[in-house]
Amino acid sequence: MYPESIVKPMKAELTAVGFEDLTNPDAVKAAIESEGTTLVVVNSVCGCAAGAARPGVKLSMNGTKRPSKITTVFAGFDTEAVAEARKHFAPYPPSSPAIALFKDGKLVHFVERHHIEGRSAQMIADNLQMAFEEFC
Repeated sequence: MYPESIVKPMKAELTAVGFEDLTNPDAVKAAIESEGTTLVVVNSVCGCAAGAARPGVKLSMNGTKRPSKITTVFAGFDTEAVAEARKHFAPYPPSSPAIALFKDGKLVHFVERHHIEGRSAQMIADNLQMAFEEFC
């Protein structure tokens, strides 16, 4: 597990703009299975999370549509919460960072790590905004 002193500022990049920090399996399950749309960002300490994933999801919130709930779990820190989230990501293998969009409890859009690596924050935001337009 990563030390809290490292993770805390990375969590704050999302929670400061309204993302709910899901730290236990029950909170994850409740968020995902709720009515409406829920975005779940699997946050991480890696460079692609810092350079593209976190900035990209923040940019995506500026579109005309957005999910009902915006949430995050942190890989390598909130391990039980991440494990619960990943149960709902099938058929996608575990990866971090990753971004999942659920509608009424069903996975409707997923961005894997290999879709984040080497892409700009704007590309991530554009991808998410297209999904928001379709599902939110």
